[in-house]
Formats: sequence, C-alpha cells, structure tokens
Amino acid sequence: MPTSPLGEFIGRHHWLFVLTGAGCSTDSGIPDYRDTEGNWKCSPPVNYAAFMGNAAVRQRYWARSLAGWPRISRTRPNGAHTALARLERAGRIDLLVTQNVDGLHQSAGSERVLDLHGRIDQVRCMGCERITSRATLQAQLLDCNAEWRSIEAGSAPDGDADLEGLPFERFTVLPCEHCGGVLKPNVVFFGENVPRSRVEASMDRLEQADALLIVGSSLMVYSGYRFARHAARRRLPIAAINLGRTRADALLSLKVTVSCAEALATI
Repeated sequence: MPTSPLGEFIGRHHWLFVLTGAGCSTDSGIPDYRDTEGNWKCSPPVNYAAFMGNAAVRQRYWARSLAGWPRISRTRPNGAHTALARLERAGRIDLLVTQNVDGLHQSAGSERVLDLHGRIDQVRCMGCERITSRATLQAQLLDCNAEWRSIEAGSAPDGDADLEGLPFERFTVLPCEHCGGVLKPNVVFFGENVPRSRVEASMDRLEQADALLIVGSSLMVYSGYRFARHAARRRLPIAAINLGRTRADALLSLKVTVSCAEALATI
C-alpha cells in the first residue's frame, strides 16, 4: 500500500504522463543548469543562431564538447530512472517525455519515451539531415586535434565542459563527410524550436492521461511549462518532484522537495 503523499498520488491515477528534466539526472553526475530559484547557475547554453552563424562559436562548442563527451558517455541511470522504468513496466506510465538529452531513461529500461530535446549521442548534419554517432565524431575530432587530448575540464550540463581562456581558434571543426554541411549535436539548442511533431505527439498522449507527474524540472523553459499549462486547463492533477521552485508551482496538486531518486525510491 502506498504510504507517502507521492505514492498516494500515483496510486490514485492509472495513466500517468511523466515529464522529466535535469534534476532527474543529477544523481547520475550530470550537472543541471538552474538553482533552486530557477536562475542560471552558469552561463546559458549555446544559442542556436550563434552556433549556426559563427564559426568561432562552433569551434568553442566542439572543443568543450570534446572534453565533456567522455564523462557524459560513461554516465549510468540512477534510482529515479530505474523507478520510472518499473512504473512503466507496471502499466502506470502512458508516456514519459524528457527534456534531457542523455538517453538514461532508455538505458534504465523505459520504452515509452519521447526525447523532447533530442539526443546528445547523435550528430545531425544541418545540410543533408544525416544522423550519425557522436562517439564516431569524437574519434575523428581527436585525430584532428591531438593537442586537445590531455585537456582537463570541469563538468558542465549536457556533455559540455568548463573550458575558458584556451586557443579555440586553433580547434579544427569537421564538416559533414557526405555534403560538407555544418554538424550539430542532434539536440534542440537554446533559441531553437522543438519540432512540432514532437509537441503534437506529446500533447496527444497528455489528452489520454489521468495526471501529470513532473520529475526534476523547474519548467522555466516554455517547452516544458506548456505541458503543465495544458494539464491545468484540462483540470488534471499535477504533482512535481523538484529541489526548488517551479514555474508551475501555483498549478500543482502536490510538491515534493527532495531529490528525484529519493522521492521515487519510496514508491
């Protein structure tokens, strides 16, 4: 029998629509972007227009990514991911929409997952649209930038690394092997729109849900907040697990302010 308020919330609602954010992956060692007040902890992530329009921005991005990729590629699911996978296997989750790009829900065994912001382990050509492996690109970048192999850097969100004051202008950025186009991680950058098809597919499933469960998201970005607004318009109960305030606090039926892994371990 469920004994915690969160357990009771889940027990009362058969079909859950789950939305996860960075707080779901912090116990796996991936830093988040925002503090408990929803403010940036660090500089905002790279802007889409700047990345596409400025070769120097691309050099800086890929140099930092070269240093950050090994760490994020080694991350493993934590208790929050495994608990959500168990809930799915128990038939309680209709769809899990994640704002994270780390693929840890799938690694934990979840199958009903929609990657709202894409996947960091994939690379997309902005010319011919080919999708290739980030691991493959890592090896190619190391071959072209041997002097960067020994660079050490602090961890930053989503496979980024804390590198400053280095000669980024000497970093070699590779074009697409097939068409020579700009290569970009297959994720939605700050200032870039989430593909409409993903939003529509998510909203269709939210229409079928009995409740919305938010796990580790402040909802400060509209791409996530829209689901809380839609659920509230439908008068769906909304629960959130988050260390700090969320943009949707006024809409919540239940707020749990402990780590995601700790909260879900009791279910």
